[in-house]
Amino acid sequence: MNRKIRCAATLAAVLLAACSSTGSSGGGSAAAPQGPDLPADAPGAPARLQSSPRHGEWAVIRTSATDSIKAWVVYPERRTRAPVVLVVHEIYGLTNWVRGVADQLARDGFIAIAPDLMTMNNLPMDANGDPVQAQATSTIRTLDAAKYQQQLIAIAQWGMKLPAATQKYGIVGYCWGGSASFAHAVASPDLDAAVVYYGTSPASASLGTIRAPVLGLYGGNDARVNATILPADSAMKRFGKSYEHHEFEAAGHGFLRQQDGAAGANMRATEQAWPMTIAFFRKHLE
Repeated sequence: MNRKIRCAATLAAVLLAACSSTGSSGGGSAAAPQGPDLPADAPGAPARLQSSPRHGEWAVIRTSATDSIKAWVVYPERRTRAPVVLVVHEIYGLTNWVRGVADQLARDGFIAIAPDLMTMNNLPMDANGDPVQAQATSTIRTLDAAKYQQQLIAIAQWGMKLPAATQKYGIVGYCWGGSASFAHAVASPDLDAAVVYYGTSPASASLGTIRAPVLGLYGGNDARVNATILPADSAMKRFGKSYEHHEFEAAGHGFLRQQDGAAGANMRATEQAWPMTIAFFRKHLE
């Protein structure tokens, strides 16, 4: 286990390079039009959160003898126990948009846990309740990959012990978090499914330890990130692992939070990618 987590530490520079120029976190001045079956974009997330009928709450999760992580936990409205899905934030930290994605996952039947991996850094917040971008993007560069992978494992174990949870968990992440999610498949032998939104792939040599199936969802106009897809695909096939990936034509990096971008291509990507995400999790977690 420790050896696998240490392997994740070598990925930190790659994760940052892939996500350091994602553009404004706002994604536009007005919310993109969408139905309730899709997560809100960045401008639309606060209103969607405010009107959500689902129970969401803050939790402080002990991840080691000296560390704790704050997380936003949202519960689905269902009669049976639910699988757990970790939602890993972008370089901007745990924003309202990420909490909105967690709420959408709960709407689709999962216990969603969105951890703030910069909890211990006490980031200042802006007027919207999001971490101040400059501090978030600089602070995330100081995180140790081996440490936050261990934290994610501890958070998943905490989640699966909830009375309403089953003993299966998945992970999904975006940009920096997408890279961290793919790396989590390397680090955690207990993971049941990983979804990677426009995140770079781990080093090919490390992929042999993966047990969980991986789904990769990428914007077609994202050459820097997409250059890592084929090496990962070749390595996963060589190791006999499951890696399904899709590139959405003309969509840009960060299309799920910036749904009004790329002359409609980001919305078309969102309309395809989100149902794939839910179907993938239902197949491997339910």
